[in-house]
Amino acid sequence: MTYIKQYLEKCQQMIETVAAQEKQIIEVARIFADSILAGRMVHVFGSGHSRIIVEEMWPRYGSFPGFNPIVELSLTFHNLVVGANGQRQAMFLENVSGLAEQIIRNFDVSEQDSALIISSSGCNVVPIEMAEIFKSKGLKVVGLNTKLHSEASTSKRKDGKKLKDFCDVVLDSGAPLGDAMIKIENLETPVAPGSTVGSCMLINSIKAEIANLLTKAGRPPKVLTAGAVVGAEKAAELFQSAYDEHAHRLSKMYKSVGIESYVSKEDV
Repeated sequence: MTYIKQYLEKCQQMIETVAAQEKQIIEVARIFADSILAGRMVHVFGSGHSRIIVEEMWPRYGSFPGFNPIVELSLTFHNLVVGANGQRQAMFLENVSGLAEQIIRNFDVSEQDSALIISSSGCNVVPIEMAEIFKSKGLKVVGLNTKLHSEASTSKRKDGKKLKDFCDVVLDSGAPLGDAMIKIENLETPVAPGSTVGSCMLINSIKAEIANLLTKAGRPPKVLTAGAVVGAEKAAELFQSAYDEHAHRLSKMYKSVGIESYVSKEDV
């Protein structure tokens, strides 16, 4: 069997893992739909390469407003690899306690909000603290990790707690321990990770269920759609209206944040 077929076979196994979580996916979709229907936001956070999954949720074709993608460049900008803004710094910062608090300090979160925290290992400090702080503020928190990898990994927190310890629901990408799925002959270490594939399947399964719930509730989402599907004029209208709705939702996250000013008062 070629390595290509081996990889695709592993992906098929992940499809089965995702399918087995249908009940949890529906539960997550209901949690997130409730936040969106309330005019609030689902806060989506991932550090490292989990940034990919945040962007898969919103904004991209086939997605819609209701999500607040929290992506810190200091934790996710891998392109330079070494030197200033390099990968070593990002991996270091991912385990700095207190950074999550500074990130969340920017937003006036509500118990009507919810959160999705993505971390394959579920063991790095910043994603764990993001979940912990959101949970302490009364939000429903969903974790997305790789079960086998998380169980075999050691938390970077001193108390040993992992992402799953602060989540109402935890979803499993279905990838193997270490993420890389293919063993090459005469190569000591495996290649070709799988958590992105499994996580994207989960994200889009959730997205589809949410769209159904919003539509049934009489609030059909404004979906970013290609002009090749709906025509250039309609596509432009959808993009503009979706971005505007996102701005309207996001404005609620800033109006009363932190220390009160005359600008934040209701009568101004």
